[in-house]
Amino acid sequence: MSDQLSSDLASLKIDRAPPARTRGLPRPVLWLAVLGALGFVAYSYGLPYVEARVFRPEVTLTEVTVHSPAQASIELTSTGYVEPQLVSRVAPKVPGRVARVYAREGDRVKAGQLLLELEQADREAGIQSARMRAAAAQARVATARANLAETQQQARRQRQLAERGVAPSANAEDLEARAESLEQAARASEAEVKASEAEVAALRVDLQYMRVTAPIDGTVISKPPEIGELVGSDFAGASEKVIELADFTSLMVETDIPEGRLHMVKMGSPCEITLDAFPGRRYRGEAVEISPRVSRAKATVGVKVKFVDPAENVLPDMSARVSFLSAPLDPAAMKAETKNVVPATALADRGGAKVVFVLEDQTVRLRTVTLGGKLGPGYELIEGPLPGARLVAQPPETLVDGQRVKEKK
Repeated sequence: MSDQLSSDLASLKIDRAPPARTRGLPRPVLWLAVLGALGFVAYSYGLPYVEARVFRPEVTLTEVTVHSPAQASIELTSTGYVEPQLVSRVAPKVPGRVARVYAREGDRVKAGQLLLELEQADREAGIQSARMRAAAAQARVATARANLAETQQQARRQRQLAERGVAPSANAEDLEARAESLEQAARASEAEVKASEAEVAALRVDLQYMRVTAPIDGTVISKPPEIGELVGSDFAGASEKVIELADFTSLMVETDIPEGRLHMVKMGSPCEITLDAFPGRRYRGEAVEISPRVSRAKATVGVKVKFVDPAENVLPDMSARVSFLSAPLDPAAMKAETKNVVPATALADRGGAKVVFVLEDQTVRLRTVTLGGKLGPGYELIEGPLPGARLVAQPPETLVDGQRVKEKK
C-alpha cells in the first residue's frame, strides 16, 4: 500500500470522542425567554381584541340634537309623550257573540254612531215569549172580568128574590162571596199582565245593549273584536276586548320636569314642541297644567303642554321634546330651518373619515358622517344619524362596529 493511500484512509477515520462544550445560555432559559416574548405580544395586542369582542365595555352616551332659531330663548328642555286627554273605552254591557262590526282601527266616528252589534236572536225570542205571556195574562183578565160580571149579576138577582122572600138569602150570600173571589182573581191577572209588560220592557232595554255606540267624537285607536268572537266575561274563553276611542283634538304632551327646575315653568309658558317622528317640524306649545304632586321615586313633577298649532299627523304615544322658552316664537322664527347638531365628543376618526357609533339595542353601529360648520359644542350634521339617535361619547380606539356595550350609569 502506498503512502498516499494510507494517508487517505487515515483521513476517513470516524472520531468517536465527545465534542468539547462551548459556553452559552442553557436551553431552558432560551425557552423561557421565547415564551415571555410571546406572552408580552399576546397581552399587548390580543387582550384589547379579546376585550373588544368578548366583554361589554361601559360607555357614556350622548345624542344628535336639533338646533332651532329658538335656541337662544330656551330655558329648559324636557322629553315626554303625546297623550290624548279625552279617551273612552267602550264594551258591550252584556255578554254575547259579535254579529256585525261597523268601525275599524283608525276610523273617525261621531257620538252615537253604531260601532258593533251582537247576535240578538235569543233576545228577540225572549221578547216574543214575554209578549205571549202578557197576551195570555190579558186573556185571563178578560175571562176573569166576564165571570165576575156574570156572578155579580146572579148575586143581585138572588138578593132581590131573598128580599121578597121567594128564595133563601144563603144563595145570594154564596154568589156575593164568589163574586168577591173572582174580583181578586181578576186583579191578580191584571198584575200578571203588568209584570209581563215590564218583562217585555226590560228585554227591550237589554236588546239595546246588543248595540254598541260611540259615546264621544273620536278616532278608533284599538282593534275591535272580530265577527263571531265572544265578548263578555260570562263565556268561557271570551275576550275582554274593548273599543278604545281618543279625541285627537285633545292631544297634549305630558312631560316630567325635575323638582329642582320646576320654578322655571309657569302656567302659560310658551314652548316649542318637536317630535321624533318629524324631526324637521316644530310646533308652538303652551304649558297648561302642572301636576299638584311630586313623584317621590323620580323626584319630578308632571307638566302638560298643549299644541297651539294644529296637531296634524300627530298620534298618541309619540315621543316628543319640549323646550320651555322665555318668549313666544314669532312666525318668522317658525319658518326658519332647523339644523341637526352632533356633539364633538361623539366624533372619531376611522380610516381617514369622521364617524360616530350609534347605539342600537345594546350594540354599536359605525356610521360615517358629513359635517358642516361648528355650532356650540358640536358641528352641524349634514349627513348622518337622525335627531335623537343615541351616540357613544368619547369612543375608545378599541371600539368596533357590531360590538355589544352597556350604558354607564
